[in-house]
Amino acid sequence: MHFHRPLLFRPSYRSIIILAAFALATTHVANAEALLLVEADSGKVLQAENATNPWYPASLTKMMTAYVTLKAVKEGRITMDTLFTVSPIAASQAPSKMGFRPGTQVTVDNALKMMLVKSANDMAVVLAEGVGGSIDGFSALMNENAQRLGMTQTSYVNPNGLPADGHITSARDLAILARAIIHDLPEYEYFVHIPSIRYGRRVTQNFNKLIGRYPGADGFKTGFICASGYNLVASATRNGRRLIAVVLGASSGHARAVKAVQMLDRGFGSDTLSWLRPTLGTVDSLVPIDASPPNLRDEMCSGKRHKPASDEDEDTTAGNASSEASGQALAFFSTGQTPALKPSELLAAAPAPSEPIPVYTGPTRSGPALIAAVAADADTQAAEAHHGKKSRHGAKKPPEAGADEAGNEAKPKPVKHANAKPDAAAKSADKPASAEKSDAKPAKPKAVAKPATKPAPKSDANG
Repeated sequence: MHFHRPLLFRPSYRSIIILAAFALATTHVANAEALLLVEADSGKVLQAENATNPWYPASLTKMMTAYVTLKAVKEGRITMDTLFTVSPIAASQAPSKMGFRPGTQVTVDNALKMMLVKSANDMAVVLAEGVGGSIDGFSALMNENAQRLGMTQTSYVNPNGLPADGHITSARDLAILARAIIHDLPEYEYFVHIPSIRYGRRVTQNFNKLIGRYPGADGFKTGFICASGYNLVASATRNGRRLIAVVLGASSGHARAVKAVQMLDRGFGSDTLSWLRPTLGTVDSLVPIDASPPNLRDEMCSGKRHKPASDEDEDTTAGNASSEASGQALAFFSTGQTPALKPSELLAAAPAPSEPIPVYTGPTRSGPALIAAVAADADTQAAEAHHGKKSRHGAKKPPEAGADEAGNEAKPKPVKHANAKPDAAAKSADKPASAEKSDAKPAKPKAVAKPATKPAPKSDANG
């Protein structure tokens, strides 16, 4: 009897290369998301997936803009009451923005609130020009601070995260920045968890859906451009223990919030079983990956999504919250008992009741003067809306360029900051608060320093 050895398939070297390339490509598409969970105090990593892959930060950039600005306040170079002026460059930024006309003055305090809650791109530039003298000057300060903090994968080109060549970060670096805000600026942490603001008659809820819904949520910021997907840096504190969750490249605003809640829940419930898991070290010790950031534009903004999706998902608005979910979620804030809700149910609930923080233009005011300032902004807002409506109905064709007869500017065009024209003005009224992005092509500022990475796309706005 003869035993025959089974024939073994011996692929050629070329076949192996092709299969490996296919596997890598498939893995890249399937894992087009970066996740990181760390302890704020120790920096200990509790979960990490693609945490050192380069990524486009979008509006998470504004965390560093706030950090640099607040450091200037803490060091006495400016104060919260310092007035900065809206320049033509700031006014020309793509939405989301406040839409103030050039020449409008805003305090540092109000500009920070508008930038961090509404994700106002124009206010980010106002702060950048006020603190750094120009977008380039402020970007240099951002990069200096990033290097000092050990954010070795980060390069900033502008203060708001609109698409630009060389504007890159990673989940690792964003966690390092969040820890720096907590440790270096504890007296100003309030800015990263304001539930809502009121400008005139318009109330804007924080785009971070964990604020006022997830027990203990206390930071930080959301972001979106087509290339990056939906990004979120969130933090929460329970029993004196604070965790930071970073989600990059989620498929929707709702998905990023759900993922952050799931990560935080696991983190807070992991104390008793921590000895069973292998240590992942600290966030600073994570080894950076030398690669180009993934470009998620096709997944995020093509096909059925003919335009960049809003950073505000309709299914997570307070108007769609069920009364049952809202009641259970609010039980925590009144009794301290954690509600037994699924993450999606928790995030569908209305946020805990809170009084919107008033923001306004002009110098710092209080008492009757503050009430008068808020009322004046509301009147201006109403007048501009009336003129805008009248001009839209009366005009057969939109103006080719510049402002219409009512003073409302046509759709803003990108303006390079180095050659900005004085007559470049902002729209008199911004898009509704539910839009934290735009299809408008943003201005492409000159990079301070281009790392050897794949250029970011230049065709969408952030949030």
